[in-house]
Amino acid sequence: MNNQYTDFYSQVEGKLRAHSCSVMNTHRDAALHLFATKGFPTRKVEEYRYTDVAHDFAPDFGIPLSLSPYKKTEFCCPISQSPIDLTAYYNVLAGRSQDPVAALCTLLASDGLLVYVPKGVRTPHPIQISHILKGEQDTLLSRRILIIIEEGAQAEVIITDKAAGTHHYLSNQVIEVFCQKGSRLHLYEIEETNLMCTRYSNVFIHEAANCSVQHTSITIHNGHSRNACRVQLTGEHAEVRLNGCVIADKMQHVDCNTLIEHLAPDCRSEELYKYVMDDSSYGAFAGKVYVAPGAQ
Repeated sequence: MNNQYTDFYSQVEGKLRAHSCSVMNTHRDAALHLFATKGFPTRKVEEYRYTDVAHDFAPDFGIPLSLSPYKKTEFCCPISQSPIDLTAYYNVLAGRSQDPVAALCTLLASDGLLVYVPKGVRTPHPIQISHILKGEQDTLLSRRILIIIEEGAQAEVIITDKAAGTHHYLSNQVIEVFCQKGSRLHLYEIEETNLMCTRYSNVFIHEAANCSVQHTSITIHNGHSRNACRVQLTGEHAEVRLNGCVIADKMQHVDCNTLIEHLAPDCRSEELYKYVMDDSSYGAFAGKVYVAPGAQ
């Protein structure tokens, strides 16, 4: 089944690269090698034991190769129009994870969204990123979002998913977050789609010293969803709080997986996930906290 995607990529590689930018194209070969070598993770892989990935990606989806759907605003722009060099940021965290689902997103994404808050700036209002799934055929969407909060900056970012129509949509999303020294970020993901929608969201967060991040994942309505959040606390006194809320009924499936790595001393992490399930819905949560030697 992996050949379905590697064969497609071999057919459209030239067009995809032409529509994209150098910082994204640089990582495609490594992503192709990883995905072709590992393939979709099975339930024998601990992080994916509650979700049948191959089943979710099996349908013959249409895959758009158009230019970025994102528009330039005060703190946001397409990755292809970045005002700063993204070499030290784009795919650094996702690539290091060696996750084949994230690698597939890296392989097929033609553009993405950059949220950039310069040093010392506090955004005057929340930044909302709205995804509305609408089309005339079953579609796989590969979305990349890169968030950079520079030293001492503060921001609130809200990412929403909604769906219109009766087609089957699969969203494969990678969000990379870099918080520099003393920055603050509240990041919200809110999914309110329908039973025909499948969503994979891989969030990677890197925190320097004295940072504070709160990530909140809310699933109000969906089909099949897997929400993963991986956090690295790399500087002293960094702190993170992960929140999750799931309301599910009918045949909804929600799988949340977290990993927090304490890589510096005197950091703090908290997690709170709550589920309300009904009918034949399925909910799963698995979390791991790793404290490195010397990082008490």
